[in-house]
Amino acid sequence: MKADLSPTARALRALELLQAEPGVTADRLAEHLDVTERAARRYVAILREAGVPVESTRGPYGGYRVGRGIRLPPLVFSAAEALGLVMAVLDGSHAAADADDPVGAALGKIIRALPENVGRPAATMRRHASSAPDRGARRPAAETTSVLVAAVAAQRRVSIGYCSESGREWAEDVDPWAVIVRHGRWYLLCHSHRADAVRAYRIDRIQSVTNGEELFITPRDVDYVDLLEQHLGTGWEFAAKVVFDAPYGEVVRYIRPPMGRLQPIDDGARCVLSGTTSNPAMYAADWLAAIPVQFHIEGGPELRAAVAALAARLRSALPD
Repeated sequence: MKADLSPTARALRALELLQAEPGVTADRLAEHLDVTERAARRYVAILREAGVPVESTRGPYGGYRVGRGIRLPPLVFSAAEALGLVMAVLDGSHAAADADDPVGAALGKIIRALPENVGRPAATMRRHASSAPDRGARRPAAETTSVLVAAVAAQRRVSIGYCSESGREWAEDVDPWAVIVRHGRWYLLCHSHRADAVRAYRIDRIQSVTNGEELFITPRDVDYVDLLEQHLGTGWEFAAKVVFDAPYGEVVRYIRPPMGRLQPIDDGARCVLSGTTSNPAMYAADWLAAIPVQFHIEGGPELRAAVAALAARLRSALPD
């Protein structure tokens, strides 16, 4: 247990957790505070004795939450924190300097609420620092993302309508495990009941979300980011099997997780890439064409056709 926190510090930490996670259970509170469940209840009692209206609900879905009537302290930033916030927002949203952009409008409100000596440098940075848009980034609808995050937190099954990059549409029930932002794109990592397997879906391609009634238990001790990397190249419409005439160590540096799984063959002399894609033309032109190693398409007629079309287009660009 942590010996460097006093009872008062732990009680204040408990208050922060209650505000950040309404409905938190005693065992969950104890886990955050690194104390026993009995000690966690004691810190809740300390807060109540101090006049903080902490409410409790019994039952399987019960827990603690802060009731109405508590006065929160004012929002206080240091100059470094304010500048760091502006830099992070500009890095993640190139339109944040625009007052008409929702993110830009929210950032402006925060800056205006800061003291003059803190807000002035932040406002200056926002006004004069520019960020180039990430052309690969795809920001999904805030409403869709919010519903999915809430379902992840509640461990509640949802029904989604999805449209792949190739235009194919379908609906399915999924258990949402995590929402992950990767290189400017937002993904839902979930268990698909349609495929009875783990799937990773782009949230900007989710057309609809409907909450279901069934609950599920999220797998514990799972690195969701690593699991996302493993599944980005699985479950799509078109197969891709590519053999490279070079050893694994020479090729692996060029392979992105969405391309599939790379494995050595022929006693390590060559290697094979096995995956799936919803866009064979992009797979051929953006990914395979950038790899400076001789390769052969051994699987996937759609990918074979896409590579042939790319080769013909490049040949036609050369003069006789």
